[in-house]
Amino acid sequence: MVIEVKLREKYDIVIERSALSRIGEIVNLDRKVLVVTDSGVPKEYAAAVVSACKTPVLVTVEMGEGSKSIETYTHLLSLMLENGFTRGDAVVAVGGGVVGDLSGFVAASYMRGVDFYNVPTTLLSQVDSSVGGKTAVNLSGIKNCVGAFWQPKGVVIDPTVLKTLSPRQFNSGMAEVIKMAATLDKELFEMLEGGNFYENIDEIIARAVDIKRRVVEADEREGGLRRVLNFGHTVGHAIESEKNMTLYHGECVALGMLPMCSDEVRGRLASLLELANLPTKTDCDPDKIVFGIAHDKKLYDDKIKTVYVNEIGTFEIREEKLSDFSNKVREVLS
Repeated sequence: MVIEVKLREKYDIVIERSALSRIGEIVNLDRKVLVVTDSGVPKEYAAAVVSACKTPVLVTVEMGEGSKSIETYTHLLSLMLENGFTRGDAVVAVGGGVVGDLSGFVAASYMRGVDFYNVPTTLLSQVDSSVGGKTAVNLSGIKNCVGAFWQPKGVVIDPTVLKTLSPRQFNSGMAEVIKMAATLDKELFEMLEGGNFYENIDEIIARAVDIKRRVVEADEREGGLRRVLNFGHTVGHAIESEKNMTLYHGECVALGMLPMCSDEVRGRLASLLELANLPTKTDCDPDKIVFGIAHDKKLYDDKIKTVYVNEIGTFEIREEKLSDFSNKVREVLS
């Protein structure tokens, strides 16, 4: 399946089993290519990309959010400079969201921008972070504080790579699928309530990616509709920082969705999260969560814009006082 993203520059998202084995036929690697992966990704995935490149430079960063730093970002830029990369060359990310965010920002920055391809190898990155052009690194403990919008030239999603994911990583990815279904696709949400995630994974990926594609096309730079994709993220990012990255991103998003919906939705949502083996309670200090929210980039004049789900498959953007919002977080997550 090919899903075309129609922005100022069009690009394709290829969803195909065993696509990694023919990556050189799908994207242009006949040039110098920085291939970025991490230590947690099976080596054969990056090796498949490297073997298809004319002049590859392979870099393996350490697994985890710690690599999404200014220091690693600078190191990758320096490697490109040392190896004589030009504006006609490219960067390919092979891995999860950390590798994609980091590599995309490197591609956006080097010589004011070079081609970027994303080969996501986790469910989370396949359905969410690999699509949309948001790239970033963390700064001073604040997630995604420094970054840029930089659309990829192409995305290659191979569902067969998910066989190497741990159940916890797979479940973390399901949180983002649930997020999109809760806000924009009632039928998908109802399908997920039936379970059988692994058996239906190709359809789940395709439907989630198409949701993301529609939103990004309508609002490339998060000026309006794209805020819907932040459902669960305002609280989730604060939990992620407070837990010092010991919870996976999807686990934090799962928790972050619960204060942001009606009582009826919360009941169905909690049941689905439990079906997906995702958390619905946290031992985080509510005051620390609130502190993290107060430093979120979505805060303006002591008011915060949030995504609220009153009915499955719909959403609204609300602007609330931080104090009111914080009380709600304390009530639901304590």
